[in-house]
This record gives sequence, C-alpha cells and structure tokens, in this order.
Amino acid sequence: MKALLISSVITLTFAGSAIAGPKCTDVERSSWMSQDAMKQQISDQGYRIKKFKETSGNCYEIYGYDNKDRKVEIYFNPVTGEAVKTEIDD
Repeated sequence: MKALLISSVITLTFAGSAIAGPKCTDVERSSWMSQDAMKQQISDQGYRIKKFKETSGNCYEIYGYDNKDRKVEIYFNPVTGEAVKTEIDD
C-alpha cells in the first residue's frame, strides 16, 4: 500500500511539471513591464484578452482571441514583451 502511495505521488508530481507553462525570465520584477503596459501591447497586436495573469514561471499569460477570432493561450516574457509560447485552437 505504501509503495502504491509513493508511486502515485511521484506520477502526479511529474505529470504536473509536464503540463506547467514555460519559464520566461529570471529578471527581478522591478524590471518587468507593468501589467497595464503589457495588456496594451497585446491589444495593439490584435488580441482580445479574456484572462490575464502572472504565472509561476515568471510569465504574463493570456487566454483570449486573435484577429481571426481563434482561441489563443499565449505566454509572454514580461521584460521584453515577446511571446514565449503560443497555442491556437482552430
């Protein structure tokens, strides 16, 4: 029973890290672009933001829609504003 419990914990730990988002930066938060500035930059690129958040990997992440009305999930580097990972649902 104990072995099964340990096996389950290990499996869940690795499964959780496999679905975690990317690591975007190690730069101090004082150097990050403000959330408002990042949101404006994203909107200027044609995206509609449904949800905006900071991730544990030091990214800004959005869920929203692109200019073709496709659902997107995008991770941005909060220092440079560059997209680090993009997922598009057609």
